[in-house]
Amino acid sequence: MPRSRLLPDNFTLALLVTVALASLLPAHGDAARFFEQLTTLAIGLLFFLHGAKLSREAIVSGITHWRLHLLVFACTFVLFPVLGVALKPVLSSLVTPALYTGVLFLCVLPATVQSAIAFTALGGGNIAAAVCSASASTLLGVFVTPLLANLLVVHGQGGSSLESIGHILLQLMVPFVAGHLLRPWIGEFVGKHKTALTLVDRGSILLVVYTAFSAAVVEGLWSHIPLSALAGLLVVCAVLLALALATSRFAARRLGFSKPDEVTIVFCGSKKSLASGVPMAHVLFSASAAGAVVLPLMLFHQLQLMVCAVLAQRYSGRTAAPAAG
Repeated sequence: MPRSRLLPDNFTLALLVTVALASLLPAHGDAARFFEQLTTLAIGLLFFLHGAKLSREAIVSGITHWRLHLLVFACTFVLFPVLGVALKPVLSSLVTPALYTGVLFLCVLPATVQSAIAFTALGGGNIAAAVCSASASTLLGVFVTPLLANLLVVHGQGGSSLESIGHILLQLMVPFVAGHLLRPWIGEFVGKHKTALTLVDRGSILLVVYTAFSAAVVEGLWSHIPLSALAGLLVVCAVLLALALATSRFAARRLGFSKPDEVTIVFCGSKKSLASGVPMAHVLFSASAAGAVVLPLMLFHQLQLMVCAVLAQRYSGRTAAPAAG
């Protein structure tokens, strides 16, 4: 019997196991330093693969549907940050300051690729536009997310903007560009070994999560986050997702987009990337702070999968009904 779409997927379960492992057996001393260095290498490899997988044709073809992409980018990089800042009086009262920092960081991240495309296909949306939009969002995120994070999050925490941007360029952008430039030579290999590379991709994220939570647990993460704050975080993530879904849908209809384009806009404009967010948090924040910062992203990741699975099924039914008639 296939697993219900409302249940956590295998990767989410692996994330939960990793958090539990870091909480019970956090890395200390030399082990912590080893994992820090290993994590840095893993992040470089992760973004190298992201660059190698990004098709140049997808970027070029995306230009032809520029109105749709502009709306998706506006939802991803404008709507979410505005919501995070504008709702601060309400949201910050539900969570701890550290978790609210994570919520702001969540708001400046790029859209996810795989699930946005999958839900667009399931809902009968414009798949070609989804591929272009989600891929371009990943590319823009390497530039835009660090700038927004320094403006709204890191700078407010006393970090150095130039130093943070320098770390991003060295650890994320250089491998990303290198992977993309080498795509003519390694693109075929990447395409043939998607399963193995997916394991590398997800293994890198799990390593970053373990390292971040280990450092946070050593600093007393769980003693600083009461159960009420975790419950409040669930409410915060639900509110942000609901507003993003409703606003993107309203904007798509108001601007006269077709139903398939509306589906694409809703699913690409409401997603946030765990694959990009976890390593970026490791670069932008101290080891002890990164654990609390990625916690909202992990919760939002699972929530968006559950809600969008139901929404995609409803869209699918609506688009299939006219065809049946």
